[in-house]
Amino acid sequence: MGASYYQFCPVAKAMELLDERWTLLVIRELIAGSDRFNDLRRGLPRMSPTLLSKRLKQLQRAGVLERRVVDGESRYVLTEAGLELRPVVEALGAWGIRWVGDLGDRDLDPKLLLWDMRRHVDRAAVPAGRTVVNFEFSDVSASRRWWMVIGDEDVDVCDDDPGLEVDVLLRARLRDLISVWMGDTSWRTALFSGGVVIEAPSVVRRRFPSWFTLSEFAVVPRPA
Repeated sequence: MGASYYQFCPVAKAMELLDERWTLLVIRELIAGSDRFNDLRRGLPRMSPTLLSKRLKQLQRAGVLERRVVDGESRYVLTEAGLELRPVVEALGAWGIRWVGDLGDRDLDPKLLLWDMRRHVDRAAVPAGRTVVNFEFSDVSASRRWWMVIGDEDVDVCDDDPGLEVDVLLRARLRDLISVWMGDTSWRTALFSGGVVIEAPSVVRRRFPSWFTLSEFAVVPRPA
């Protein structure tokens, strides 16, 4: 638990647990379906493993999550108390979309973007079998290329070349693709402007945007 506010107000008591750095983002990842330690790390790429482990233990002690062992592997599952935080997290995200200012360059994280896109693949729209998408970002100073391998039963994101034949090459500025993902720009506008370029056979190129359902926050109305 964080430092006490020494107030009987239930908002104060809740925030003693929830306002510690990264805590609500850990809960965000659990709500999004990540239940293994390594999956949580991929959704929180800038959080240290030591701090993640500490936060998980704090949330377990507080009764927000349970640690279960499945086939010899630890899984983290939200309790009833944890699941009640879903509308809180969703409301915070909607508020952030509506009222928080522009993103800074350091906010643009390709690992988080692709991990979130992985969770929103529409299996019914993607061709059967294995499909490999190579993402290349022109405005990322470190490693600029990532791969998404979409199978019939799983989707994985690779930092290193998996050595598979690429079906789609997407070239973009990271900022432009995030703008599409968050609903600030349409696929059509991004493709027309050249901010996003898809290299693939024409039928695949036309259908590619339908392979992903956008972030759940993309539909949040913006202030006039």
